[in-house]
Amino acid sequence: MKHLQELPAWRELWQHFDATKSDHMRELFATDPGRAERYWLEVGGLKVDYSKNRITDETLALLMKLAREAGLPERMKQMFRGEKINTTENRAALHVALRNRTNAPILVDGEDVMPQVNHVLHRMGEFAHEVRSGDWLGYTNQVITDVVNIGIGGSDLGPLMMCNALKPFGHPRLKMPFVSNIDGSQLRDVLEKVHPETTLFVVASKTFTTQETLTNALTAREWFLKHADDKSAVAKHFVAVSTNKKAVAEFGIDTANMFEFWDWVGGRYSVWSAIGLPLMVAIGEKHFREFLRGARAMDEHFFTTPYRRNIPVLLALIGIWYNNFYQAPGYAVVPYSHNLRRLPAYLQQLDMESNGKHCGIDGGSVALDTGPIVFGEEGVNCQHAFFQLLHQGTRLIPSDFIVPMRTAYKVGRQHRFVVANAFAQAEAFMRGKTLAEARAELADLPEAARDALAPQKVFPGNQPSNSILIDELTPFNLGMLLAMYEHKIFVQGTIWGINPFDQWGVEYGKVLAKAIEPELNRDQTLHHDSSTNGLIDFYRACQQR
Repeated sequence: MKHLQELPAWRELWQHFDATKSDHMRELFATDPGRAERYWLEVGGLKVDYSKNRITDETLALLMKLAREAGLPERMKQMFRGEKINTTENRAALHVALRNRTNAPILVDGEDVMPQVNHVLHRMGEFAHEVRSGDWLGYTNQVITDVVNIGIGGSDLGPLMMCNALKPFGHPRLKMPFVSNIDGSQLRDVLEKVHPETTLFVVASKTFTTQETLTNALTAREWFLKHADDKSAVAKHFVAVSTNKKAVAEFGIDTANMFEFWDWVGGRYSVWSAIGLPLMVAIGEKHFREFLRGARAMDEHFFTTPYRRNIPVLLALIGIWYNNFYQAPGYAVVPYSHNLRRLPAYLQQLDMESNGKHCGIDGGSVALDTGPIVFGEEGVNCQHAFFQLLHQGTRLIPSDFIVPMRTAYKVGRQHRFVVANAFAQAEAFMRGKTLAEARAELADLPEAARDALAPQKVFPGNQPSNSILIDELTPFNLGMLLAMYEHKIFVQGTIWGINPFDQWGVEYGKVLAKAIEPELNRDQTLHHDSSTNGLIDFYRACQQR
């Protein structure tokens, strides 16, 4: 297997980079009137303007050549065929099967998984209908008003983000609190606002052994039983998303109310599975299926469209251009929608847990930068925070602006201001402001004052951005958007030669935490490093005060 740096396209890209790295996007637009039209793609309700990037047709041609030389075509086929491309765990990575609405067979170890997928989806629909219609009653025969999801990581971020994003499609009676942090304050805040007679808990843990989730779930059950005083009532107020029937039954949950998923569904790719149960309860089965259908539309686009018109492939390649050639340390995700405020956190996990790796598939070290640092916040708020660094700092930080064109909230002119700000920031990042332009703005000042102030108002510009436009925030369009990012991340992991479907770094910290937790409450000899021993001793001393 050839390393990336040995590929002919990689060497050609470095030559191209040396020849073009000083080019400014102002000039690229000035000399190429058709640039904006040529660098514009549409799929369904999703439009992408990627013209405000430091790229030319030659850049894109070389990047697509790199993708082919790095084996992307075959890797895409392997994913779609259900091959075990998650090599370190010997598993397929088949989240695409979860939104396969054509029901064409998808095989794992020779078995078509679609009957299982459809069976669970049907059961989810029945359950969601019972809760939404009021047929599901609590132990005092009252309807459910609150559905509390207890999970962490992919079992929390996906459904939480989507419930926020699709709030206009939610059921008017139902509130959807989420609990993930093992810090007791989050669970306490939720339990103070709900009533045991009308609250349903969804405990989401594949193995039903996840420490954070089980600790919160057991505390919630203890709170519930203080009111219900009957262990049999647990079955009416707790359901599980898991594969561990024995542990679920021991908890007190009726296994008929356990919704399963499979080891070929990674946690951060699982919102399409039973992990999305809270979302289906919130928006209903019809809209959840639209969510899946949108993702499926992006899957079909990704697997069938030539690279030059393929949105996830192009975004991935442009990201590699900045990450590995311009040495950009990360990128900003800026959704200009309050309902999408949790999208940056969702994409942090999706991207950084997938591609934050130093070890290649072949077991050797990857001798180049891999996963970028992903951060972001909702616009317009972030314009009053980290945008200062983006405009006048010393680092190249590309941005994705995600902007709905229509809103469900007809409040004055707010939405127009939001859209205007998104478009203006993308233009400002690209154009910048020259010293001459800054001086012209200060023409009313004395010359000495103008000379002193003008440099402070210079913006280098040439900061790249993608404008990702959504017709409106619908289940279908959100499904497309999330699937787009999933495939983008997969393409980058493939080109870097890493496995984007494992997360050993996450597991290691959990193992150490299990060893330390009992030591915090025992007077015993410690065998950690001197710093960790000191921290544990300090905690013990604080508990005795």
